[in-house]
Amino acid sequence: MLNRRDAMLRLGQLGLGSLTLPGLLRTEKAHAATVTTTTRRQARSCILLYLWGGPPQNDMWDLKPDAPPGIRSIFRPIQTVVPGVRICDQMPLLARHTNKVAFVRSMTHTSNIHEPSVYHTLTGRQNPTLISPRNARRRTDAPNVGAVLSYFTPPGGLPAAVTIPRPIGHDGVTYAGTYAGWLGPRHDPMELREAPNSSAPPAHPLMLPPDVSTTRAVARRGLLHLLETHDRRLQHSRAAEALGGFQEQAFRMIASPEARRAFHLDDEAPVVRDHYGRNEYGESFLLARRLVEAGVRLVTVTWMYFMPNGRIANVWDTHGGTAGLGNATGFDMLRAHYCIPPLDRAYAALLEDLEQRGLLDETLVVMTGEFGRTPRINNTQGREHWGPCYTALLAGGGVRGGQVYGASDAVGAYPRDNPVAPEDLLATIYEAMGIAPDSEIRDREDRPIRICDGRAVTALFR
Repeated sequence: MLNRRDAMLRLGQLGLGSLTLPGLLRTEKAHAATVTTTTRRQARSCILLYLWGGPPQNDMWDLKPDAPPGIRSIFRPIQTVVPGVRICDQMPLLARHTNKVAFVRSMTHTSNIHEPSVYHTLTGRQNPTLISPRNARRRTDAPNVGAVLSYFTPPGGLPAAVTIPRPIGHDGVTYAGTYAGWLGPRHDPMELREAPNSSAPPAHPLMLPPDVSTTRAVARRGLLHLLETHDRRLQHSRAAEALGGFQEQAFRMIASPEARRAFHLDDEAPVVRDHYGRNEYGESFLLARRLVEAGVRLVTVTWMYFMPNGRIANVWDTHGGTAGLGNATGFDMLRAHYCIPPLDRAYAALLEDLEQRGLLDETLVVMTGEFGRTPRINNTQGREHWGPCYTALLAGGGVRGGQVYGASDAVGAYPRDNPVAPEDLLATIYEAMGIAPDSEIRDREDRPIRICDGRAVTALFR
């Protein structure tokens, strides 16, 4: 469970997105340029539920009950509230809400490796230079979806993009593709830096513990003021002279009660917290709802698990036989307290809560992983990495629920029709958010770069 005591506003430990709101303010007028709005009704916010590790399409969203043994899941398909749309029997709560969801069963790309697949699915770009498994993110990386949305978002009381509970990474390495890259630190998501080998649970960002007062936070601003004053002495341009005002405005945003209030789950009624689940995942989904309700443009929820040994596991990587998880089989992993059961509860609760609050139409909810799993079941009753075919789910934000887009072949190995690449999914997100996928941003050499080379799947919208 997320520990409020450990959730701290540490200006030196939060991701740079929280420290460089001044840059976001400076650029409100600076990027004169290059966004083309769509004519579609715009979603105000997006929640990206990232099932890191690769959820198995054959066991969850795209079961093949007529496939031969060795491919056919031990789970059975159940009918949902939408005639003809079936999902696995481990998700009875979601089965009541499939009228809100579009299933894209023809997601596809060519990589079966976590690191380049994460990069591709979050940036829409491929990077053949990535070194696995230690592909630490760098400022030469392409900007991810949150950074692009930040670029086109006017400043407000909260950062444009927030990642909870932590960015993707392990063993001291935060994956490439999880921040703004060459677009610059002012567009990084607000995040806690990764602490992968700590036994402490991940914490909500931007909350002060009892022993850190606003006075202490103001004192930290004094240090920032000294640094900024020194920097301004080195720069005499009009832009440098204007930095102080932006710094002051950014600090007021971070310190404002309105901004901090969004992170206080204790303000929610106990019945609501119970509905989402009193666990890391339920609380992250609930926090995502509170953040978009407060005005955050994109909230990325990274699904990860701290094993008993304190290390991070990407538990949707259901090969089976992971020592830190008791050598459970792949199917036992899916049935465990860190996979399908909390997902079924939290995802169904999120969709229901957004609808009841009148937020679903203006909030796009996207669920995906970096790839899917092989049709064939391995000897530890799990499945291996598989990029050529997997499933993504979209709801809200103008998406027509109760539909299935695309199809896989008889064993779920390859798309049978309407293939959708990661860049197409990102283009669909931009389209829903009112930003044309052919809009441009400027790289570090001031060259115009399209935000996305994909094509929006417009058939998903109403």
